[in-house]
Amino acid sequence: MIGFILAGAAFLTVAMGYTGIPRLLAEWITTMQLSPAALLMALTVFFIVMGCFLDGISMVVLTTSVILPMVQQAGIDLLWFGIYIIIVVEMAQITPPVGFNLFVLQAMTGRNIFTIGKASLPFFLLMMVMVTLLWLFPGMVTWLPSMMIG
Repeated sequence: MIGFILAGAAFLTVAMGYTGIPRLLAEWITTMQLSPAALLMALTVFFIVMGCFLDGISMVVLTTSVILPMVQQAGIDLLWFGIYIIIVVEMAQITPPVGFNLFVLQAMTGRNIFTIGKASLPFFLLMMVMVTLLWLFPGMVTWLPSMMIG
């Protein structure tokens, strides 16, 4: 069952890449001319929606080339953005009730998808709190690397 889920995700990734839907959505966000805070909120929603259909690596690979120039233009630190995108993509993978990883868990446990979605909701909310803390206190991400760089 897990193999079928992964095969389906691989097929969907190829289909989404071929049709260019993630690129078009990212370009649509670019045309909105948003403030940095609104841009981050839009990207968070964008990745959560994409997490319903694609695995994490595919989301990053299919959208980074369009999103990165937009993030640089907004003046967002790229190191901070890298950590942010990792957390948001992982959060998107457990979005109840249709996150990609929830289907893998359903196949592994044999439980109902709604039971798994209900069990994953606290983790999703905890990751939302983490994203909010990252946004409010960006030094949480950049402090240690700045100490190492000197």
